[in-house]
Amino acid sequence: MTVNFFSRRRILKKANFLDLRPVRVLGHEVREDGGITLLMPRFKNRINAVLFQPASKERFIYIKLDRFGGHTWLFIDGQSSVAKICDRLKEQFPEELKPVEETEIRVTKFLSMLYQQRYITFREIQVGTTYKAK
Repeated sequence: MTVNFFSRRRILKKANFLDLRPVRVLGHEVREDGGITLLMPRFKNRINAVLFQPASKERFIYIKLDRFGGHTWLFIDGQSSVAKICDRLKEQFPEELKPVEETEIRVTKFLSMLYQQRYITFREIQVGTTYKAK
């Protein structure tokens, strides 16, 4: 079921962001240095990909995440709430995420950016199709 923009916005306005459960929409690769690279298809429509994708170009646009972003991405499983992801990050990086009170703010801003770019969605509004990595 596809939910239109206004319905998604209404759902998100009513919800407590920390209670939402993010779901990945893009695939990812783990780099040699342990970092995460998101794989965004150049074309979402298979027909467009065949027609317009030059043979010399990559099928994906690569988006590199920093260490905290990569760990946050890996914690997104569709079942864990944003609050639970924040708790896991606090456990993973107890000394680096100080002050602890700001962890929720940083994570919610990061996840909001991912949502706005359509790299994730939320289980509560379940929209779109997931793209699998190569």
